[in-house]
Amino acid sequence: MKRIKGAKEAIRLFENRQGAQSDEQVMQSVRHILSEIRLKGDVAVRQFTQKFDGALLEDFRVPEAAFEVAESKVDAELKEAIALAAKRVRAFYEHQPKEGFIHQENGSLLGQLVRPLERVACYVPGGQVPLFSTLLMTAVPAQVAGVPDIVVATPANAKGEVAPEILLAAKYIGLSTIYRLGAAVAVGALAFGTASIKRVDKIVGPGNAYTMAAKKLAFGEVGIEALPGPTETLVIADDSADLNHVIADLLAQAEHDAAQPVLVTTSQSLAQAVETGLEASIRALPNPAMALESCMERGYLVVVDSLDEAIEVANAYAAEHLCLLVQDPWKLVPQVKHAGGLFIGENSMEALGDYIIGPSHVMPTSGTARFSSAINVRDFQKVIPLISLNKETVTAIGPAGAKMARAEGLEAHARAIESRLKGD
Repeated sequence: MKRIKGAKEAIRLFENRQGAQSDEQVMQSVRHILSEIRLKGDVAVRQFTQKFDGALLEDFRVPEAAFEVAESKVDAELKEAIALAAKRVRAFYEHQPKEGFIHQENGSLLGQLVRPLERVACYVPGGQVPLFSTLLMTAVPAQVAGVPDIVVATPANAKGEVAPEILLAAKYIGLSTIYRLGAAVAVGALAFGTASIKRVDKIVGPGNAYTMAAKKLAFGEVGIEALPGPTETLVIADDSADLNHVIADLLAQAEHDAAQPVLVTTSQSLAQAVETGLEASIRALPNPAMALESCMERGYLVVVDSLDEAIEVANAYAAEHLCLLVQDPWKLVPQVKHAGGLFIGENSMEALGDYIIGPSHVMPTSGTARFSSAINVRDFQKVIPLISLNKETVTAIGPAGAKMARAEGLEAHARAIESRLKGD
């Protein structure tokens, strides 16, 4: 990991870091894909799916029989784990307020209506490592929000098959529409609609560079929750931290492609021990290459003078995952301003949060935790202001409104207000 000399240098570096940048070649390729799908619909979707995934599909949906086959391919313990995870994610989001409000103001009524989106797509990365947990982490909050029509898109293999774990997770939460489409092809088909695929109101979920480029280009015709990029974890640790826990938490995210692990510590001895022991722990992994690259190419180690400085560094970085491995973690919580998720104490490992704690693991990356949040119920709802005024309220506030309208040069606005004041 690269050493940074002190809090000031780290803050300067992190405050100026750029978010995930779109490669222009990727963007050009995705523009072409989206343009072709918009123009040719199913024909283009079928051609691109065969080109990129090797699967020639007549029907883009997973057939019903595949769900039963999937059940027989997943071992009993994993079935129980998926069921438990789905239960815990649902229970967590059931606590989030979902209702609007109406209040009375001198006989007038003002408030907000909260309405679920009608049709949402959850993108689930597939390929060599199908992330079936992402289906739960995106679809379950949408269900709790009341979305009546939820579909899933995930790439198939060359035989047109989807990972059985993904199908089982979908079955457990009652979803049956799974499109065998990947990356930009999936986004284009769902954003624009085709003869066989109904367009959606919003597409959520992580993916590769092509998926994110497609979401970015399609935004405006379809809603998106964010542009999740490579994962990142920032661990704050003091002298009380267990070395093995620190290394384990850094590596848990480092094994993802293009990840960035960061350690901020007040302990010189811990910093030295991490530097000494990290590579050996990486080499002990079954597939160490990705974790080694993440740590050596993008990892940072920052030694600071105090935990207050550590929090300043963390806020500047705005990590997707912020882990507090310190003696009194709750003392730091009030100072946290920016984090996708906050993991407090040695028992609250982020790796468990990826699967089964409850909150969605789809969290803001690349510093976007400064202005965005992890997927939650609100991502699948609209807020509609409600206004019902009586004559007395219009009489009281109308003249001020008309004055403001004329100051902006909007005479018709002013006259519409004054027509009520005059009783016309």
